[in-house]
Amino acid sequence: MFVVLDSIFFIILLAMSNQHNHTDEELIVMLRENEVVAFKKIYTKYWYELYLITNKRLRSKEAAEEIIQNFFTTFWINREKIKITGSLKAYLHSAIRYSIIDYLAKEATRNNYLELLSFSYQEATNTTEETIFIKELENGINGVISKLPAKCRKVFELSRKEHKSNKEIAELLGLSEKTVENHITNALKHFRVHYKVILIASGFAWLLR
Repeated sequence: MFVVLDSIFFIILLAMSNQHNHTDEELIVMLRENEVVAFKKIYTKYWYELYLITNKRLRSKEAAEEIIQNFFTTFWINREKIKITGSLKAYLHSAIRYSIIDYLAKEATRNNYLELLSFSYQEATNTTEETIFIKELENGINGVISKLPAKCRKVFELSRKEHKSNKEIAELLGLSEKTVENHITNALKHFRVHYKVILIASGFAWLLR
């Protein structure tokens, strides 16, 4: 199903026509010069590709459509802040993954947080943007987790790194399963509050809305 921007802005884009085939490098320059036709071409070329990445990760057509719509709206609004050092495609792939992080953080549960910790590593290529993305993601998540109280951090790391069940963690640490669950819940609350440091410390801070 075609994803549309929920604004008159997209109607204007569709009304414009330009048959010249620009390279991605040319489109980046044009975008920075506020040329709306460049945004139209980027959107048309990449929206479905980014939608597939998002839908595959979230397994929700509605959530994926909403994320793509918000992403491209924010992309246009913040076009002058965007710094692309490699290919446009790799940059957009990394940026949409940060949008997925944003979504998962806001909807954080134990399962989708573990999903968040693993998804970028499974699909990364070796482009400059992807390498930077993985490193920033890893550093950002570790930074947030390092601020947890010691016992809470231990429980959460056993859950996320060793994929142990609450029962296994409880037996290992001599805790009740309820206490283990409370630690994981508190860790997720902490992450929801502080996850934005990952974006702020990265080249994708423009995604913050």
